[in-house]
Amino acid sequence: MIPYGRQDISESDIQAVVDVLRSDFLTQGPAVPAFEKAVADYCGVGHAVAVNSATSALHIACLTLGVSKGDVVWTSPITFVASANCALYCGADVDFVDIDPHTYNLSTERLAEKLAQAEKSGRLPKVVIPVHLCGQPCDMAGIHALSQRYGFKIIEDASHAIGGKYRDEPIGNCRYSDITVFSFHPVKIITTGEGGMALTKDAQSARHMQLLRSHGITRDESEMTHVPDGPWYYQQIALGFNYRMTDIQAALGLSQMQRLDDFVAKRHAIAKRYDQLLADLPVITPWRHPYGYSGMHLYVICLKLNQIGKTRRGVFEALRAAGIGVNLHYIPVYRQPYYVNLGFKDGLCPEAEQYYTEAISLPMYPGLTDEQQDQVVSTLRKAVSA
Repeated sequence: MIPYGRQDISESDIQAVVDVLRSDFLTQGPAVPAFEKAVADYCGVGHAVAVNSATSALHIACLTLGVSKGDVVWTSPITFVASANCALYCGADVDFVDIDPHTYNLSTERLAEKLAQAEKSGRLPKVVIPVHLCGQPCDMAGIHALSQRYGFKIIEDASHAIGGKYRDEPIGNCRYSDITVFSFHPVKIITTGEGGMALTKDAQSARHMQLLRSHGITRDESEMTHVPDGPWYYQQIALGFNYRMTDIQAALGLSQMQRLDDFVAKRHAIAKRYDQLLADLPVITPWRHPYGYSGMHLYVICLKLNQIGKTRRGVFEALRAAGIGVNLHYIPVYRQPYYVNLGFKDGLCPEAEQYYTEAISLPMYPGLTDEQQDQVVSTLRKAVSA
């Protein structure tokens, strides 16, 4: 089976983890702040807060921006459910903005229309979470301009996008957002096994997220309500969570950061080769906006079903049966049973629903060989043949 995604682990990565295992610290040691600094420096941002998953990062980002009961958060329907669930964890409501039919990211035009309607009804969003699907950045300047007009905060869900750029600047610098979130799941650009990170320019927001990731506990005397009882003393000053990243995970991430640019470059080379190999097939290959440099986490094609004479499921199952581990990213979030029970109905986001009927994610990872890629394309060619 050729998987759709796979981690790339080197001997230096393994040694970095072994070094931590032989050290005095397995959890809260020097590797976590070193990893945070490496990512923050790479992205050109002041603060980074490492956590145990991107889902945790999204949750504490929402809390830090004041999301609570009575608020509403908007995001893209074509994303993993965590991009929406994070608002529900805070007691807020969620709504969805349709996607752009070319980039498959949240549409700035649809967002502008929805905001104008929401302003009339008095139900503007507290936060908007654009998702950089497949690693391609959203129109962040356009979204930021709308935030200035309508007063919402922005969390960039860049789970797919570390190593990418927007307008020649690193994704994660928070020029057009309040907080950016990365994922380090094994199929992502770099991995810590499981893990995530929240980045921000604002020191106060960073400190709040640091508190929330570790039970809301502080050992900083300046944050306490009274003089410490002794050197052992700590105080819980907020209701936090156990969202910490371990030193073992951070050591792996810190090692992987040394190859981040190489990983992304290899992904782009694979994507370029796919573009060429698929040019004569009845599929739509990914369109990449000139303002961005994608992290290239995923390579999604859309089937021209009217030319194929088969269903998407038929093509998908043919590929899987031949050992090609294709996948689907994603089912519109509001079509999940949990969200249907909240009152969401089909037809909310027509472009997202159209995308869902046609999309297939082909294998994409730095270790994918030309021979494996040829096998993927040859199998796809057979699968779409009449």
